[in-house]
Amino acid sequence: MPAKGSRVGVSAAATGGESTVPSTLGGTVAGAATALVGGTEAGALDAAAAAGGAGLVDAEQPMVWRGPMVTQALTQLLGETRWGELDYLVVDMPPGTGDTQLTLAQRVPVAGAIVVTTPQDIALLDARKGLQMFRKVEVPVLGIVENMATHVCSACGHEEPIFGAGGGARMAEQYGVPLLGSLPLDLRIREQADGGRPTVVAEPDGRLARAYLEIARRAAARLASGAAATAFPTLSASDD
Repeated sequence: MPAKGSRVGVSAAATGGESTVPSTLGGTVAGAATALVGGTEAGALDAAAAAGGAGLVDAEQPMVWRGPMVTQALTQLLGETRWGELDYLVVDMPPGTGDTQLTLAQRVPVAGAIVVTTPQDIALLDARKGLQMFRKVEVPVLGIVENMATHVCSACGHEEPIFGAGGGARMAEQYGVPLLGSLPLDLRIREQADGGRPTVVAEPDGRLARAYLEIARRAAARLASGAAATAFPTLSASDD
């Protein structure tokens, strides 16, 4: 999205301290902390503002938080960071359907959710629960991204679906949402992320970058077509 001129914020809702967003975008754990102090400016890298839970504590310190603390931290992160003028704010969610997801749905008018899964059945079980949760709290599901769809051999370039084939496409068809795209398990993606230069920055004209850009284009098109939340959802509890 930044490559197309959009101003994009990237935040991690991983309030347990496990966020990799700052380091992946070339920042440091210490540098990310400035974005979490109320009223300070978020950092910027290649037109993307980034903040994440990794800056709350030292990288090796575990954060054992109960639900109310998670809710407070996420609310502060999203509400007290000066994001500036953004076209999109992308929030990286942890797996599951717990306090973090409910807090985001209740406190923020979320325009849409993207479900990321790997192709194998055991991963699809969690992905289905996540998709159904977003529907239950009236957050539009923009589509599904299949990660690690194939393994690419770094020696010969041979591609093999080591986690199975077509899981994301089958799930998309089952729930009537688009498959936004598939990404390979490729050594270069890991090396570039660890080096602080994500693939779309390190090799903007490469095949891998084009896959990411196509996913972003399709997600933006879904938002522009009207798949957006206009109000906070009403949640109710039941004994079911």
